[in-house]
Amino acid sequence: MTIPTLPIDTLFSLIDFLGVFVGALGGALAAVRDMRYKYDLVGVTGLALASALGGGITRDIILQKGPPLAFSDVRYLMTALAGAGVGMLFAQRAGKNTERAIIIIDAAALGLFAVSGSTRAINAGLSRLPAFLMGVTTAVGGCCVRDVLSGCTPKIFERGELYAIAAAFGAALFLVCDAFRLPRELSTVVGTVCAFGLRLLALRYHWQTRPIRSE
Repeated sequence: MTIPTLPIDTLFSLIDFLGVFVGALGGALAAVRDMRYKYDLVGVTGLALASALGGGITRDIILQKGPPLAFSDVRYLMTALAGAGVGMLFAQRAGKNTERAIIIIDAAALGLFAVSGSTRAINAGLSRLPAFLMGVTTAVGGCCVRDVLSGCTPKIFERGELYAIAAAFGAALFLVCDAFRLPRELSTVVGTVCAFGLRLLALRYHWQTRPIRSE
């Protein structure tokens, strides 16, 4: 019995659009719930778009394979706007459960983008080490852009629960599976789920990185 496979471009589009939607959803939730600033419609939408598209735009600019997909394919913008709209509606009604939703959604976006970034790089002809770096860049790029626009130091540079490390773990496992010529669908699931799982485990058990400088 053979495992049905999707065309590579179709599989990449699937995980990339999922990542964009989930990233916009999480960005909108975080912006609405931000206690320091009271963002209006423009602010929440802008931060949601930054979360959803920032990593992919950075990835595509580095790859130099034509205009970034977010600018050349209107479906990316429409998907991000849909995620932002759902996030704003959900944030108004979710109450105390919103914080938990943000954590889960953010972890899901991290896993999806780690794999989609690596997939895009492999499809563009890059070797596995650059593809690994593209996966991590795509996964953390949107969060970094959102944090900078919010006036914060990007969280990936501060001591805290595993974030960039979780993205690196997922991208690495995806590329290892791909190197062993496992079905791309299986490699995608393994990388996404492992990045997602490590992020949630780090939050659940308070696994944290250590500062270089001691107190």
